[in-house]
Amino acid sequence: MKQRIITGVVAGVLFLGLCVLGGFGYPALIMLMALVGFYEFAKMSTGAPFRAEAWIGYLAVGYLTFPWQVWDLNFPIPPQHAIWLALLLLLCATVLTKNEINIKQASLLFLGAVYVGLGFYYIAASRETPDGHGLFWTFLLLLSIWGSDAGAYFTGKAFGKNKLWPAISPNKTIEGAVGGILIAVVIALGFSLAFPELLHPVRGMLIGLAASVVGQMGDLIQSAYKRTYGIKDSGSILPGHGGILDRCDSWLAVFPFVHILFLLPF
Repeated sequence: MKQRIITGVVAGVLFLGLCVLGGFGYPALIMLMALVGFYEFAKMSTGAPFRAEAWIGYLAVGYLTFPWQVWDLNFPIPPQHAIWLALLLLLCATVLTKNEINIKQASLLFLGAVYVGLGFYYIAASRETPDGHGLFWTFLLLLSIWGSDAGAYFTGKAFGKNKLWPAISPNKTIEGAVGGILIAVVIALGFSLAFPELLHPVRGMLIGLAASVVGQMGDLIQSAYKRTYGIKDSGSILPGHGGILDRCDSWLAVFPFVHILFLLPF
């Protein structure tokens, strides 16, 4: 527990400090986290994170999360085109290697590149929203997610009786999930009351609801594929916490989702 607390404090101060400062440091950190996250995914799903075909995934993730905006640059090619090119290269690899790299391996690497690359892309983009209030939106989402996690944990401990999805995550309860939703909505409403010029209460409630429901699903998704491979953590880069994907599973689902629903300026 001591190690877990120390790691959490150090990582949290570094992440939030760079987020507040903005500039090059924060998007560079996001890009590094994305590349490590893809490494974890590739190692877990294929067992060969540095084989030639995996580098197609690294290139795709790096391209999607590269801090172009820091230098006021646009993507040389649109992200959707880059994703398709990565898909084409992976499919070509199955042909050129005469199925030594098979379609299953190619599919898993493509899935990882999209899941990790786009997830972290939207995390970085939330800090650079066109309205100039990216720090507000980033903190709103992060605190709503963290509040949901804490609310689900403590509500589940106190009142949990009915299992939410025991085949995937045996400790989660329906009562805990509901508690997490309520806490996330309250946090988002608090943001709307503190900054009414930026966030209408109804929009705040929708963001809090999305952060909790989609965030909890992101957590279950991570649990599901870890269970498939029989592992407890996706990595060990964060002592006491596991890997990047373990700590960012909710983020990778929530940040893209709220952008897709146009709940954030983008």
